Amino acid sequence: MSKPIWDRFLTPRDREAFAAAGYAAPMGFGQRPALMIVDVSYNFCGDRPEPLLKSIAKWRNSCGEDAWRAITHIRRLIDACHGRGFPIFYSTNTRRLDGFDAGAWRWKNAREFEDPEHDIKSNDIVAEIAPSPQDVVIYKTKPSAFFGTPLISFLIDLKVDTLVVCGVSTSGCVRATVIDAFSNNLRVQVVEEGCFDRSEASHAINLCDMNAKYADVISSDAALAALARIPAGQFDLPKGAPAPRAAE
Repeated sequence: MSKPIWDRFLTPRDREAFAAAGYAAPMGFGQRPALMIVDVSYNFCGDRPEPLLKSIAKWRNSCGEDAWRAITHIRRLIDACHGRGFPIFYSTNTRRLDGFDAGAWRWKNAREFEDPEHDIKSNDIVAEIAPSPQDVVIYKTKPSAFFGTPLISFLIDLKVDTLVVCGVSTSGCVRATVIDAFSNNLRVQVVEEGCFDRSEASHAINLCDMNAKYADVISSDAALAALARIPAGQFDLPKGAPAPRAAE
C-alpha cells in the first residue's frame, strides 16, 4: 500500500501523536450518500489546462493543471451517482457587482476586486462537469457550502447520511464544507484525487488533518466501489426544469 500524500510532511512526533491519540479511525459510508462538488468553476480552474503561474496570471484563483486532473476523477463520480440515482450538489460563489457582499474577503487578497474580461463567467461550473437538470447548485459567499445556504435543509429532506466531497481548494472551501458536514453529524468521505489546491503543502496537510479528525480521505477507486455497493434508486430527486425555449 502506498504512503498517503501527506506522509512526507509529517515529523516522527506527528506520527507518534496521531497513533497515541487514536485519530484517523475510519467512519465509513452510510446507506444514503450524496456527492458534493465544491467550487469547480473557471475561477479556480482557468479555461484550459495550463501551468499554475501562467493560469494564475489570467485567473487569480486558478489551481492550474491540477484542477483538470481532478476534473477527470470528478466526472467519474458524477457518472456513478447519476447512474445509481444518488443526489449531486454543486457549490459556486456569487457576488454582487458592486462588491458589497465581499465582506472579509476584501481584507485578504490584493487582487480581490480585479474584473478580468473573460468570455466565460468565472463562477460558472466548468463545462466538462456541468450540472444536469436534476442536480442542485448551491450559491455561496463564504468558504463553507453550508454557511448561509439551504444545503443542510436539502440534505435533511433527502435523508442523506453520507457526503462524498471533492473540489477546491482543499485547504479552504473543501475543508470548511467538510467541517460543517461533520458538525451536522454526516459521515464525510473526501476523494483525494478529486480535490485540488494551488499549494502542494496546504493540499497535503489539510487532507491529513481532515482524515485525522473529520472525514475519511479515500481514493476515487475506493469511492466508486463503495457507491456501487449501496442500493440504487433510493432518492426522490428533483425532476429538473426544462431548458428555456430559444427566442423565436
